Amino acid sequence: METLIISLFVLGYLAITLEHNLKVDKLIPALAMMALMWAIISLAHLPVFDVNTELKELEPSHIDEILLHHLGKTAEIIIFLLGAMTIVEIIDYFNGFYTIKNFIKTRSKKGLLWIFGILAFILSAIIDNLTATIVLITILQKVIHNRDTRLWFAGLIIICANAGGAWSPIGDVTTTMPWIGDKVTTLKLISYVLIPSIICFVLPVGIATLLPAFQGEIDEVEEDLTVETHKRGGTMLYLGLSAIVFVPVFKTLTHLPPYVGMMLSLAVVATFAEIFSKAKINITSFDEESDAHQTASPVHRSLSKIELPSILFFLGILLAVAALESLGLLFNFAEGLNETIPNTDIVVGLFGIGSAVIDNVPLVAASMGMFSKGTDDPVWHLIAYSAGTGGSMLIIGSAAGVVAMGMEKIDFFWYLKKIAWLAFVGFLGGFITFVLIRDFVL
Repeated sequence: METLIISLFVLGYLAITLEHNLKVDKLIPALAMMALMWAIISLAHLPVFDVNTELKELEPSHIDEILLHHLGKTAEIIIFLLGAMTIVEIIDYFNGFYTIKNFIKTRSKKGLLWIFGILAFILSAIIDNLTATIVLITILQKVIHNRDTRLWFAGLIIICANAGGAWSPIGDVTTTMPWIGDKVTTLKLISYVLIPSIICFVLPVGIATLLPAFQGEIDEVEEDLTVETHKRGGTMLYLGLSAIVFVPVFKTLTHLPPYVGMMLSLAVVATFAEIFSKAKINITSFDEESDAHQTASPVHRSLSKIELPSILFFLGILLAVAALESLGLLFNFAEGLNETIPNTDIVVGLFGIGSAVIDNVPLVAASMGMFSKGTDDPVWHLIAYSAGTGGSMLIIGSAAGVVAMGMEKIDFFWYLKKIAWLAFVGFLGGFITFVLIRDFVL
């Protein structure tokens, strides 16, 4: 039966990886394999276990208890993401991100590359790498009209956004997962991963400025007057970003789960959004008579634009990995892997390279079940760095890459030829930096 469960997981994983070829949304195989795996466990009465991280051993449990435990952990991540997504959509409702365009004053390609690179690095640490990529490529399309030039910029934005998301607990779901799972704390994560992430971003951008594609200046572009601006756009941008940054502070002060702080931040942002829009309605009312009025509410509009397929994908894949963990398969696999490759750094490095091919969300979820290390053990920080930045090596290796591929119609092999080697140099540079800081500084 365990072989059947593993086969189901591999087939589901394969379907997720080949999402674009099969033209089937990845949430479908994720939800299907999750339900089937747990159904087999229940019908076959397979023994389930909980991992005791202190004793580094498996403890017998009951299926109802273990499933409820994993559902609770998954719900923490999902509610956190729902709050963050809603705040971002509220900012976008007021066209707050267009304020960023005011920072761009130069026409030099090198100068623009550094501006977009720094913005991607900083923004992705706050609003996550996927959203940062969408925002910056949208602005890029307003600033650079030459498509060939724009493709180069988009490729470097992917690298910078993934590097920026790796060091922040709210910057990438693969970093958020171990943070919410109490594998890492905010300050330790930043102290271990910030400098390697900076190296991962600076090296590729620095090398790229020497390439012919970034020589000279861009053509002057006329101001786009079609974009509707809101007088409160800048205010909502700074308020929303501050509210998201407040979440780790709230967790540190109260020791409550991060989703509690995110709900408080959402409540504050939503309040100001309702005041600024002058929409005097009750957002909890959904009767048909008030439909016309509800569309005026920025909060209701933002909630309706959230990517629910992504949320359901996280639910499916995290509970599917939890099934493998509950059977003790991940724990036993980790033991065998440690015997085969005693050096954990090599194993985690391979995870990073593998995340360019395999979806990094289940990869990190699996690693969390494989290693029975304590909170803030350096291995968790290295996993966060590797999974977050390794996906840049292929355009399909990260959510930022996939969305950029869709927005700019970037060819897979063009990216492989032009950008992948820059991403690898950045990843390797940051990886070596992490090991040096861990061994000789911290």
